[in-house]
Amino acid sequence: MLPHPLPPNERLRAYASWCNAVEGNTTFYATPSVETVASWAEQTSPDFRLVVKLPKTVTHEHRLVGADEDMRAFLTAMEPLGPRAHALWVQLPASFGPSDLGTLHAFLRRFPRSARLAVEVRHRAFFEDERAGRMLERVLAGVDAEWVPFDTVTMFADPPTSDAERDAWTKKPRLPRRSRALTDRPIVRYLGRDDVDRTVEGWRHWVDVTAAWLREGRSPTVFVHTPDNAGALTLARRFHDEVRALVPDVEPLPEPVPAEPPTLF
Repeated sequence: MLPHPLPPNERLRAYASWCNAVEGNTTFYATPSVETVASWAEQTSPDFRLVVKLPKTVTHEHRLVGADEDMRAFLTAMEPLGPRAHALWVQLPASFGPSDLGTLHAFLRRFPRSARLAVEVRHRAFFEDERAGRMLERVLAGVDAEWVPFDTVTMFADPPTSDAERDAWTKKPRLPRRSRALTDRPIVRYLGRDDVDRTVEGWRHWVDVTAAWLREGRSPTVFVHTPDNAGALTLARRFHDEVRALVPDVEPLPEPVPAEPPTLF
């Protein structure tokens, strides 16, 4: 959350002064207009990273089949992003399993070669059945797509202690941690706790993995979440600082737009 309220056409600009990447989750619920996406581009520099999620009509309702019109509208809307479109994020429902890999293969191969694709799966077989995991990796490797892990291990390590954590327990996937990169641009989604210390302790694994990826020449993107997301921006900057302590060549984040003093009116 930003430290002070802003009009919609200024929010992303302020966010981009804190971090250099954002999850485009709103596109899951509705494809925005070209004008809206052009505004996102105008508010950010060309090297800012947007990971934009495909509409749920495509991934969850049509399950990647027979949604050509929705996909055309989505891809057209995203065109103004240009290089800012770091990845098109295909988040699949938990019911989408190994038997559906043929559908996924056919769907991914229809994208333009220039498209950067990232796939998030939630079916347990991909994490617990070695053969299913290898099959998915082969499908993704065929189009140079990344497998996006959503790490909720810290969230489910102990019972919830707040309303936001209790809500997360009912809605978030409970899956084993996975930290194998398939491409030169891995993407990680990490969910901590509402307690800052527990969130930081839980991300130690990812600090080390991210530093190792950077040393290998990869360009990782890590998104830090908490159940209430109240301090997500400051936590993301703290994570970045911890990685920089291990890999000093990493560019620092920009200086945040200062919060305006509170007013009565």
